[in-house]
Amino acid sequence: MSRPALAAGLLTAITLAGVSSEAVAAEAPYLDDRSTPQAVISSYYSAINRHEYARAYSYFGEAAAPPYDRWEAGYGDTTWVEVTFGEVATEGAAGSIYHTVPVRLDVQQTGGQHVRFAGCYVVRLAQPAIQAPPFEPMHIESADLKRIKGSAPGFAPADCTP
Repeated sequence: MSRPALAAGLLTAITLAGVSSEAVAAEAPYLDDRSTPQAVISSYYSAINRHEYARAYSYFGEAAAPPYDRWEAGYGDTTWVEVTFGEVATEGAAGSIYHTVPVRLDVQQTGGQHVRFAGCYVVRLAQPAIQAPPFEPMHIESADLKRIKGSAPGFAPADCTP
C-alpha cells in the first residue's frame, strides 16, 4: 500500500474514532524534499496535511506566491489532501528548467465532506550553476486547479500538455 493510501486509511480510522484533526496533522509524515517536481508538490501537501502553513507557503517562488492570508484561509476547512500525479513534462528556457506537473487532489474537509480537484502545477528550477546567493531552490511557479464536479472515483490527473 502506498504511503498516501496508508495515511488516508489512517485518517479514516482516526476520524471514525473521533480523534481531532490536530491529532491527524501530528500523524502526517513530515516530508521536505525539493529534488524532483513531484517531491516539491508532495512536500507542499505534507506541510498542508500537518497544518504547517508557513512551511507549505515556502514552496512557492517569491514572484509566484499568492497573498498569504487569503491563501491560508483557503485551507481553513481542510483536514487532509492526497495527491496523485500524472506524467510530468519538462522543458528548459533561458537558464531555467520548467516542469509541468498534472495532479489530482482528493481532499477531506473538516465537516467530513470529500472534494476533488484536478489541474497543473508548474515547478521551476533556475540553473543552480548560474545562481548567486541567496540560492533559489526548486519551487512552485504557478498552479491551475479546478474543482471536479460529482463524486466519480478514479478520475485521472489533469492533462497539462502545453
